[in-house]
Amino acid sequence: MSQTAYSALFSQTTSQAYALVIDDHPLVAHGARHMLLQLPHFKRVLTAESGNQALTLMASEGAPLLTVVDFWLDEDDATRFIKDMLSLAPATRILMTSGDRHPAIASKARAAGAHGFVAKARSTEDFLAAVQALLSGGQWFDTPGHLHAASVETHPLRMTARELGITTRQAQVLTLVLRGKPNRAIAQALSLSEHTIKEHVTAVLQRLGAANRVELFTKLRGVELSEDHALDR
Repeated sequence: MSQTAYSALFSQTTSQAYALVIDDHPLVAHGARHMLLQLPHFKRVLTAESGNQALTLMASEGAPLLTVVDFWLDEDDATRFIKDMLSLAPATRILMTSGDRHPAIASKARAAGAHGFVAKARSTEDFLAAVQALLSGGQWFDTPGHLHAASVETHPLRMTARELGITTRQAQVLTLVLRGKPNRAIAQALSLSEHTIKEHVTAVLQRLGAANRVELFTKLRGVELSEDHALDR
C-alpha cells in the first residue's frame, strides 16, 4: 500500500490510546507489550513484526499514542520508516530500541526524528522511565556511558555527515582518516593544503568528542559514512 493510500485511510480513523511495538523478534515484542500494559496510559498494546505490518495496523486502528520500534527493522535501520511514520502521524511519540549498543545509534535515532532511544540491555525500570518521559512531552536518549562501541553487532551502521553534525568536506576528510591515511595523503587526495586538513581533523575530533585518532576509530567502529546533501561550511 502506498503512503498516499495510508494517508487517506488515516484521515478516516481516530487516534486511539494504544501503544504499538514493532520488532521482528516476537519474544522481545511481547515482553515490551507486557511492560507497557503496566502503565495506565494504554488500554491496548499491539505488536507488529515489520514496518508494513505496522502501517497496516495504523490504517485500521488510527495513530498510536506511542510507538516502540527496533532500530534494525526489515533488514535495515528504521530511520526511513520513522520519517514516513511521522509524516502520517506527527503526534505519535517514538521510542527506538536496539540490542546493538553502538554509541552512534542514539544520534542517528534523534536525527531521524525519534523522541527517545533506550538500549535493550537496560532494565524494565529504565524502559518505563523512558516511556514516561516521552508521554510527558520530553525526550530520553541513552547517554554514551550506557553504550559501548565494543559491543557493535554484525550490522554496519550507515551515517551521513548531517547525522554526525559535520560538513560534507569534513566527512570526506573523516572517510580518509578512517582508512588510516595521514594528513599529507588526505591533502593530496582532496587537493587541499595540509594545514586545511589539520583544521578539518581537529574540528571533527571536537565535534565527535574524541581526543585523538585512536579514540575516533573506537567511537566510529562499525560506522559507514554515506553521502547526503549537507552543504559545505
